[in-house]
Amino acid sequence: MREERKQLEVLLMHYFRACHPEFPSGRAVPSESPDFIVKMKNKHLLGIELTRLNPANALAPDAQQLNQIQLQEGIISTAKELFEHQSDLKLFVKFLFAEENPLNADREIAVAAISSNLVRKYIQSKNRKSFFKVSIRKNELPAGIEEILIVHHPKLETAIWERANNLGVSNNVVDDIRHSIYKKDEKLRLYQKQRLNYYWLLITTDRLRGVKSFNLPNKILNHNFHSRFQHVFLFDLIKSEIYELV
Repeated sequence: MREERKQLEVLLMHYFRACHPEFPSGRAVPSESPDFIVKMKNKHLLGIELTRLNPANALAPDAQQLNQIQLQEGIISTAKELFEHQSDLKLFVKFLFAEENPLNADREIAVAAISSNLVRKYIQSKNRKSFFKVSIRKNELPAGIEEILIVHHPKLETAIWERANNLGVSNNVVDDIRHSIYKKDEKLRLYQKQRLNYYWLLITTDRLRGVKSFNLPNKILNHNFHSRFQHVFLFDLIKSEIYELV
């Protein structure tokens, strides 16, 4: 399990680097406490710690939502199985389902088959020996799916296909972000034993959402977060958007 987690961290690190226009030049080396050390060209060392945003304030799903979750999980599992019948490529795949357009059980196999074929179509020209990221948009997907994110890195040896926001949708995103920063700040003393020049914290979220309907990115960017890390970033994986919090 630890090895699989590290493989995923390598993939996410490359994804973040590809999306961050000011990421420093240098080689990112997997490490422990912090997760990566970037050996910069000016000989400085940058430590980067990764964590996933945990919606501690998520509301428990009701019976109808649980039924939808079970159906969505079935679609993803079948799509993965169909894809892997014809390809041994290991992918990180996130399905973002449309909350306002619930799926019917009688469409499960058809939706899974269409999704699997689209994933295969979108990656067929990609170089499996290098990192790549692909998004399949709503207008090409079966009704009920908003987007499918596909990310590949040759270090990934175990395929990961799952629902976006599978930990739940937060009732208080700002508080969850603040808690994530606090937890990692407590461990910063351990990271500082390596005497690196800089320390960054990267918080990933599948899709930045909250149960309340307001402009969540604006609310987050207008909030003052505090950390002993030099920079803290929130990375929306589905939209490939980075929010600098500190």
